[in-house]
Amino acid sequence: MTLLRIEDLRVYFNARGRIVKANDGVDLEIEETEILGLIGETGCGKSILGRAIMGLLSENVEIGGRIIYKGENLLELCEARMRQIRGKEIGMMLQNPSTSLNPVLTVGEQIAEVYRYHEGVGKEEAKKKAADMLKLVGMDPKRMDEYPHQFSGGMKQRVMIAIGLALNPRILIADEPTTGLDSSMKKQILDLMSGLIKSRDVSMLLITHDLEVAKGVCNRIAVMYAGELLEIAPAEKLLSEPKHPYTQDLLDSLPRMGLNPIPGESPSLSSPPAGCRFHPRCRCRSDKCSEKHPDMIGIEAETYVRCFLYKNDKSKG
Repeated sequence: MTLLRIEDLRVYFNARGRIVKANDGVDLEIEETEILGLIGETGCGKSILGRAIMGLLSENVEIGGRIIYKGENLLELCEARMRQIRGKEIGMMLQNPSTSLNPVLTVGEQIAEVYRYHEGVGKEEAKKKAADMLKLVGMDPKRMDEYPHQFSGGMKQRVMIAIGLALNPRILIADEPTTGLDSSMKKQILDLMSGLIKSRDVSMLLITHDLEVAKGVCNRIAVMYAGELLEIAPAEKLLSEPKHPYTQDLLDSLPRMGLNPIPGESPSLSSPPAGCRFHPRCRCRSDKCSEKHPDMIGIEAETYVRCFLYKNDKSKG
């Protein structure tokens, strides 16, 4: 059953007179108890999509389309209603805990603040709940009076998980949760997150540029490039039989595949190329690719791709 549905999402920024199309016609669904991966190169618009869901975009933004959660379009809600949804219904782990955590508050205070703000509980009860959350993420509650700078990157990330899941939201948006961690710590954090998500029946949108991260935990993966989605498929199928040339090239660029870089550079979001946005870098391009923009089409069960190499079976917008 669909828990959150994104329809034709357009997020445009006015940057010194240039229109930056960070998200341009995005259609995506998050199912109940699903871990959905959103992958793509840095700067393709992944984090903007997460912030759009949370209503955390700057004022110089023009936003269109719909984000439907429990029958409400989140893009039409007032700020007071969005404050009720943030944290309690939809939680978020922002990028880089070193900058997301407040350096002048203890980690215990920062977790307790979630309960005091959303549940209106007293200081002592909030502190007890914060201690319980630290235990849940594998940390010693005796450290709750310490400050962020006293913790390692992995421990800070555990604090972020505690904050994100404190109110047991229906959906957790995790934005690059393993950036800066070594491989062993990365695995620990992923195992912890996926275990807690599954035990609490929470859905998760995992935003990452790391395919290996997505491979370990996701049920489905959506691939983003230059502000739009190019492929959506079950994780195992996408990683073993990628359909879009961009997805294929992403997989070929992994260390285990020989670190083959994708030629060229990602286009500017303010002046993307005509036709298929990937065509200047694509080894499979034809004349049509530079002239016409491809639709997202269904080519197999649960598999959608935006590419002229495939015939339209079922449109996905």
